[in-house]
Amino acid sequence: MTGTGDDFPLLLGPEELAGRPGEVVLADVRWYLDGRSGRAAFEAGHLPGAVFLDLDADLAAAGDPKAGRHPLPSPEAFATSLGRAGIPEGRAVVAYDDSGGGTASRLVWMLRAIGQPAGLLDGGLAGFEGPLETGPGTPRPAVERVAVGWPAEALAAPDELGTGVLLDARAPERYRGDLEPVDPRAGHIPGAVNLPWTTLLDERGRFLAPGELRRRFADKGAASGPVIVSCGSGVTACALALAHEVAGLGAVRLFVASFSGWSSDRARDVVVGG
Repeated sequence: MTGTGDDFPLLLGPEELAGRPGEVVLADVRWYLDGRSGRAAFEAGHLPGAVFLDLDADLAAAGDPKAGRHPLPSPEAFATSLGRAGIPEGRAVVAYDDSGGGTASRLVWMLRAIGQPAGLLDGGLAGFEGPLETGPGTPRPAVERVAVGWPAEALAAPDELGTGVLLDARAPERYRGDLEPVDPRAGHIPGAVNLPWTTLLDERGRFLAPGELRRRFADKGAASGPVIVSCGSGVTACALALAHEVAGLGAVRLFVASFSGWSSDRARDVVVGG
């Protein structure tokens, strides 16, 4: 990932988080593909002091279907969302969800891409042992922020997908095209290699040790050379991006439109099967 501007850890366990009282802003980024409300889940119980950021409203924008279901927001819109949530420039953010990082990794990727220190709470909500806070949360004072553009070197365009190993973070059944609950066509982008992001987690929902992560990326041909990550809409692909760095293998590029954008363009082929 480019321009982090900080050596803040990519992953923090609950014990490491406890060692940074008052140093970080906690951000709850729960979101559900089945339509459940992340906001309702937040209000039912969240880490004390956390703010809620909505994937659809704060971390994505509406646009042409060929841009995917979750295109990046404009730099100005992202700055506004962060400022409204009370997240100052330069302040470290620790993001979490209840899926092991499937949505919270998107916020971590976005913040680090614009140079703000951010990390993922490894294991997410389930690993937090203290009492949870309920209700809408205590609002943080809004702050003014300057918009920072998305670095071009962190992103991959559709016509660049042949320039490196293309990893698809989706579940195997969606990669093969056995089913497709949300996107226009079933299958995967030609040449994509399936590495479900959930296979990089242990039984506690924490990321595997760096050596094991390296082995799994190597098995997919993604331990050297350029790597591009994708998924359904550029969200869980960010978990692959974080894992690649945790493994010590360096930064990758994100194909934000991912399969949702690719499959919306009828001029582009899709592959069905394994």
